[in-house]
Amino acid sequence: MQPLYEGKAKQLYATQDQDVLRIVYKDEATAFNGEKKAEFEGKGILNNELTSHFFKVLHEAGIPTHFIEKTSEREQLVRRVTIIPLEVVVRNIAAGSMSKRLGIAEGTPLETPIVEYYYKDDALGDPLLTLDHINLLKIATSEEVAQLAAYAKRVNEVLIAYFKANGITLVDFKLEFGKTSGGDILLADEISPDTCRLWDAETGQHLDKDVFRRGIGSLIDTYQSLFDRLGGKLS
Repeated sequence: MQPLYEGKAKQLYATQDQDVLRIVYKDEATAFNGEKKAEFEGKGILNNELTSHFFKVLHEAGIPTHFIEKTSEREQLVRRVTIIPLEVVVRNIAAGSMSKRLGIAEGTPLETPIVEYYYKDDALGDPLLTLDHINLLKIATSEEVAQLAAYAKRVNEVLIAYFKANGITLVDFKLEFGKTSGGDILLADEISPDTCRLWDAETGQHLDKDVFRRGIGSLIDTYQSLFDRLGGKLS
């Protein structure tokens, strides 16, 4: 079967149930809006394992997600949603593009978490949006944006505590949300080292895709190390 959608890291397929989709995780890694690309054998397996586990952690905390179950080493079933074209980024520590934009030294703790919104459009380079921009583009209503922010902050609280218990600092992360046919908003996409910045709490070692972005280490070794220190065989 041809995928309904193919992104940088995943393929999306229909199933016999019109409200359920099948995700297949790929081994491809990209950075800088696709300008840097490579394939790493086993990356898709690790991201499927980690994402499945993190969605279960969030489900137990009462956060609604599209995740149903992991069905194979690379596949999972999810509820069908229409993705809201916003990337919701939560930042706890200055890093990456925020440090470059604002001139804040990377590693500077923020007094309170900051929520940012980016327009999900590769052709435009996923630009940073204000609430007025979101209203202008009619991407989401004010009420929906408030709900996204509330969900994002709750995800942040849950994941900060989870990673802290495992000796890891959650620096920042990206979320995507979708709407069901009934209008419910669910956390969608994935949560993995592709979408989070994670640092060892003692050494500051990168445990995320920055090792690929910056060419400072082995992506597979890094993802495997994260998987192992979270217990392995998570799902």
